[in-house]
Amino acid sequence: MKIEIRRNLKKKHGVESLTRFGVVAKLLLLSTRRANYPMNSVLKCTILLTLSAMACGCGGGSRGVNKTTSLPQSVRPVVRDATQEELLGRYNSYARSVKSVDAVVELKATSGTRYSGVIEEYHEVKAFLLASHPWNIRVIGQVPVVGKTVFDMASDAQNFEVYIPSKNQFLVGSVAVGRASNKPIENLRPQHLIEALLWSDVRKEEAVLFEEYNDDAARYYILTVLRGGYQSEILRKIWFDRSDLHIARLQGYGPKGLLLSDIRYSDWQPITPPAVGGSAGAASAPAQTTVSNNGAANEFPRTIRIDRPHDEYRLDLAVDKVALNDSIDPSRFKLDPPQSAEIVRVDDASEVKKP
Repeated sequence: MKIEIRRNLKKKHGVESLTRFGVVAKLLLLSTRRANYPMNSVLKCTILLTLSAMACGCGGGSRGVNKTTSLPQSVRPVVRDATQEELLGRYNSYARSVKSVDAVVELKATSGTRYSGVIEEYHEVKAFLLASHPWNIRVIGQVPVVGKTVFDMASDAQNFEVYIPSKNQFLVGSVAVGRASNKPIENLRPQHLIEALLWSDVRKEEAVLFEEYNDDAARYYILTVLRGGYQSEILRKIWFDRSDLHIARLQGYGPKGLLLSDIRYSDWQPITPPAVGGSAGAASAPAQTTVSNNGAANEFPRTIRIDRPHDEYRLDLAVDKVALNDSIDPSRFKLDPPQSAEIVRVDDASEVKKP
């Protein structure tokens, strides 16, 4: 009998299955009907408090929290702390310790961007790469398995040469030449690779800014090196991954803030010294530091991406084997044109000159 009376009361007053929003609607209705009622201000306060409670998710413990996920300690990302001086010391130690690089890499080139409207991906080639300070580099690209040479290029501090057997052309130009071709892949220069492999240290007279950068994927420290003069400009940015303090990214800038290169590094692995009479070593387990106690580099990134935004091409390097600081005969950096090759001179006027 009591249960039946309660049900009839609920039906009579219209509160049979009111939700929280139904309660607010009822209160608003009462407010409009009793505009002149002395307690109307109290009623309005009640409505405001009800709305606030609903917005905050109040009304029963933690009902405002939709979902709670607890991550075990083993999968939580590690974030390491470091000072500006420690990061500068870490970068300079590695930059000064690497004198030469002898590597075998899988190289894939991509030209064009979404902004140019055309993106072209080229076949992956196996590249044999030699680099040594100050600015010497030699890269020979071959078709995998077959071993046919696709290109052979070299560069020093002043000039570069590129031989393309399929066209029987031998390109010669100054390293100071900027973009010289409307075809992005033809703007590839050997010195762009050496910038990614042999780093310039940060000098004491160069001003450096220090900051943090966080996103959903990782947390970073950034050192911004400034170019002096009448007006300071950004020279480069050095990114450190705070999970292990490895260098994750190097950005190089030209005058007026022009982003010339954007190079990303990942999968740092230790260097295995080559056996007697052997070549570049293979990787093993991860190490804790990039430079050993005696000042020698003991790590190298196995994945490198080189972006040249204004040249409109990108290079992806997967390092198979690498050896650091081996003695390299200077003659291995010399590239002479074949007798039958067409000599093509590239200059600042973006012209092709034939002798």
